Amino acid sequence: MSIRVLPDQLINQIAAGEVVERPAAVIKELVENSLDAGARRIEIEVEQGGLGLMRVRDDGSGIAREQLALALQRHATSKIASLDDLERVASFGFRGEALPSIAAVSRFTLTSRTAADAHGWSVAGAGMPDADPPKAAAHPVGTTIEVRDLFFNTPARRKFMRAESTEYRHIDQLVRRLALSRFDLQLSLKHNGRRSLELAAAEPQAHAARVAAVLGEEFLANAVALDEARPFVDGELRLWGWAALPSFARAQPDFQYLYVNGRMVRDKLLAHALRRAYADALHSTRHPAFVLYLELDPAGVDVNVHPAKSEVRFRRSSQVHDFLLGCVLQLLRQVRPQPAQHHRVQSFGQAGGESFESAARQTPFAYRPTPSTFGEVRETARSLESTAWPLYAATAQADADALETVAAASQPQAVAEPLGRALAQLHGVFILAENAQGLVLVDAHAAHERVIYERFKQEIARGAIPSQNLLMPHTVRVGEDGADHLEAQSAQLARLGLTIDRAGLDSVRVRAVPPLLAKSDLDALLQGLARDEADGAGHLDEALDAQHRVLADMACRAAIKAHRRLTLPEMDALLRDMERTELAGQCNHGRPTWVQIGANELDRLFLRGR
Repeated sequence: MSIRVLPDQLINQIAAGEVVERPAAVIKELVENSLDAGARRIEIEVEQGGLGLMRVRDDGSGIAREQLALALQRHATSKIASLDDLERVASFGFRGEALPSIAAVSRFTLTSRTAADAHGWSVAGAGMPDADPPKAAAHPVGTTIEVRDLFFNTPARRKFMRAESTEYRHIDQLVRRLALSRFDLQLSLKHNGRRSLELAAAEPQAHAARVAAVLGEEFLANAVALDEARPFVDGELRLWGWAALPSFARAQPDFQYLYVNGRMVRDKLLAHALRRAYADALHSTRHPAFVLYLELDPAGVDVNVHPAKSEVRFRRSSQVHDFLLGCVLQLLRQVRPQPAQHHRVQSFGQAGGESFESAARQTPFAYRPTPSTFGEVRETARSLESTAWPLYAATAQADADALETVAAASQPQAVAEPLGRALAQLHGVFILAENAQGLVLVDAHAAHERVIYERFKQEIARGAIPSQNLLMPHTVRVGEDGADHLEAQSAQLARLGLTIDRAGLDSVRVRAVPPLLAKSDLDALLQGLARDEADGAGHLDEALDAQHRVLADMACRAAIKAHRRLTLPEMDALLRDMERTELAGQCNHGRPTWVQIGANELDRLFLRGR
C-alpha cells in the first residue's frame, strides 16, 4: 500500500474529531477565542441544543479582512511565535486548530470588524477550506461566528449526538463554568430564542454574588472563602475561591469548578488532592463542592498536553498537590461552630481580609484562620493499645449539676455556646439543645464517634509509629516495577512502621508492620503501595488510609450507642467537645452529626405571627 498525503479537508475533519466532541466543545473554543481577543461582552445563542445553530458574538478586537482566510487555516494563530511563547502561554486558542476544525464539519460564517475598518467583512463556507472570498458586511467592532448544521457532512458523528435537551445541558454547564472563570465578563445565553442566563460584569466585591447567581445561594450559604499563597519557583502559588462544607456534599460531581490560571481543567493530580482533603468528612459515594482558582507562573504548568486543552501537567506536581491538599484540609479543619454575633468568615490566611458572611448567616459554622502548617497534612501514627477515651460519666454531683443547668437554661448566657445547652434526650438517640438561633438536634453516636476519632488521631500524631515484628516474614509479589518503587520508598515506609526489603525480582518481604495493621490484608496493602497512583499524586496514601480505617472502626465501636441514657451534664460535655473538635459536623462515614432549626422556622411550623 502506498503512502499518500491526506487532503486538507480530511485532515481538518480528523482534527475535528479531537477538538469537537459535541456542540458544547464548539462553544468552548469560540468563547475562548473571544476572550483572547479582549472581549468584555459575549452573547451566545443556540438552537436545537446547538446542532441547528450556535452563534457567538463578542466586542473584542476583531479580525482584519486580509487575515480572515488565514484564521481558517490550521495552526495559524496570533498567540505564539516561538518555543519560549509556548512554554509560558497564557492564552486559550494558541494551537490554531479550533476554527478550521469546526468549519470542516459545519456550515460556517465568520464576520468581523476591527476598530480601523469602516465596516465588517464576512467569510462563509460549508465544510471548508473551500470558502468564499470575504464580503463586506455591517457589523460593530468585534466578531460574530455562526455554526449551523454541525456534523452535516459527517453523519456517522452526528448520529452519536444526544437529545437536544442533553446537548443543551452540556452547553449550559459549560457557559456557567466560563462565567466563573472571568468575573469581569458580561455574558448572556439564549436557547431557541429564550434567554436562560444573563450576567453582568462583577467587580471584586461582587465576586461572591456572581458565584451565587451561577450556582445558587445555597452553595454560597454553605461555603467558606479561602485565599492562600506561598512562595514557589519564579513567583508564588496562590489558591483562592470557595470550598463548601462537607455537609453540602453532592450525589454527583456537578459543583466542582477548578481553574488553573483562569483555564478550566480536568486534572487528576488536583482532583486527587481535593478528594484527600475531604476524605475524612465525606461518604465514599458523595462528592465535595468547590469553586477554586489556582494561580502560578505559566512556565510551571504545561497546557499543551491535550487537543482541547482541558488537561494540564505541572512541572513540580508534588509541591502543587501538597499545596492544594494543605490549603483545603487546613480550611476544613479550622471550621468550628461559632456564636451568631461572631459569624465573619475571613479569607484564608488573612486576618482581616475580604470577608463573606453569606455562609455565616445560614449556619453556626465559621472559619477561624490560622497560619498554614503543611507539615500537619501527612499525619504519622503510633500504637493505640494503651489509649483509652472514657465516656462522659456522670459525677457524684450529676443531679445537682443537672438542676443548675436547667435553671441556667432560661438565662441569655446559657445559650451563648454555639451548640447551646442540652435540654433533653430523644429516643435515646438524639440530644435536644437550645442555642441563640433556636433548636439544635445532635446525633449522639455520630457526634461522639467524630470526637473519639479526632482524639485518636491527635494521640497517634505525637510520635513515630512503632513496628511489630512478624514471626515469619511475609513475601508479596508486586511486579518488577512495583518492587523497584517500594524499595526506593523503603525509608519512608519505615517511618510509617512498615519494614520491607527486596525478596526477588518482582517481590518484596514484609518484616514488621504497625500494630494497627497487624491483622490487615498485607498483600492488598503492598500491591496498592506498589502501584504508581493513577491520579499521579505519588504519595503513600494506602498506608495512611488503612490506619485511618482502623481508627474510624475503633471510634465507631467505642462511641455512645443508641438507647444509652445520658444525663444533662454528659450531653453538655459532648456538645462542648464537638465545638472543639475538627470536622465535628460529620461523623467518620460522612453523615451529619447535628442540624440547626432556627427560631423563624419554628414560628412557621406553628403559624406564629400570621
